Amino acid sequence: MDLSALNSALRRIPTWALWLIGLAPAVWLFWQGLTGGLGAEPIKALEHRYGELALQFFIATLAVTPLRRHLGVNLLKHRQALGLLCFTYVTCHLLVWLLLDVQDPAQILADIAKRPYITIGMAAFLLLVPLAVTSNRRSIRHLGPRWRLLHQLSYPAAVLAALHFVLLAKGFQIEPLIYLGLVLVLLALRLRLPHLRRA
Repeated sequence: MDLSALNSALRRIPTWALWLIGLAPAVWLFWQGLTGGLGAEPIKALEHRYGELALQFFIATLAVTPLRRHLGVNLLKHRQALGLLCFTYVTCHLLVWLLLDVQDPAQILADIAKRPYITIGMAAFLLLVPLAVTSNRRSIRHLGPRWRLLHQLSYPAAVLAALHFVLLAKGFQIEPLIYLGLVLVLLALRLRLPHLRRA
């Protein structure tokens, strides 16, 4: 399949299908947690899997521009859905931690203040909130050029999210470092470096 045919096929994928596929793991994992399929600590497992899926969708969202710029693969039609799926999983991750894991409001506030990985994770979530709220055509029209500036908050949010995963891991684990590396590489690929002038 040549590039034009691939892009044409990608454009024909309906957004509802992407949402259906993207949300299926959330439902399946929750069902697994209810039925004992997530091991001895289902709440911790559910919390971790939701967080990891959020990071995966975040990376997929960040990859849209580099894929188009460097490889010619056009996923712009689906970038909004990918970003909102990321936020959905971030919210699920947070709700599991708040409502099922910690539960105590005083302990939640103490953890945010004292545990760096939670502080960083909460900062990433707060940066994503205005992006999710303004991910619609009305906000794009209303904000104009400021919309693009606002949505650059996704860059520090992605770094913070990956750092949250790295700090959360116990001991040296390669997987969180791979996620952090992917985020940094994708952000670097978005930079438009000036062409060096010939002497």
